[in-house]
Amino acid sequence: MTASSTYGVQTVLHPVSDLAAAKAVYGALLGVPPQTDSAYYVGFDAAGQQIGLVPAGGPYGLTSPVTYWHVPDIEAKLAEVTAAGATVRQPAQDVGGGRLVATVTDPDGNVLGLIQDR
Repeated sequence: MTASSTYGVQTVLHPVSDLAAAKAVYGALLGVPPQTDSAYYVGFDAAGQQIGLVPAGGPYGLTSPVTYWHVPDIEAKLAEVTAAGATVRQPAQDVGGGRLVATVTDPDGNVLGLIQDR
């Protein structure tokens, strides 16, 4: 796999206004309990797909769901997509456990997420 490859979309984050209410709905939809359950993030693993609930859009102010493409080299992918016309919204940063995340916007303002697990 090259730096320009992806592992596909494996994570989708949803901003929610009421974490408890959203947790109940997504739990019913996915048919599994949360794998991570905290005041700042509730995450579900549904058939290998990570579905996350972020209260009030989290520290990055998400206003709509964001899909996260898993990549082997986040810096290389950031360079590639910005050269193609994307704009960095959130540079790569470690969010714990060796996971790096970043977001870019496409020319229409759509937010695309990138994740690299080290």
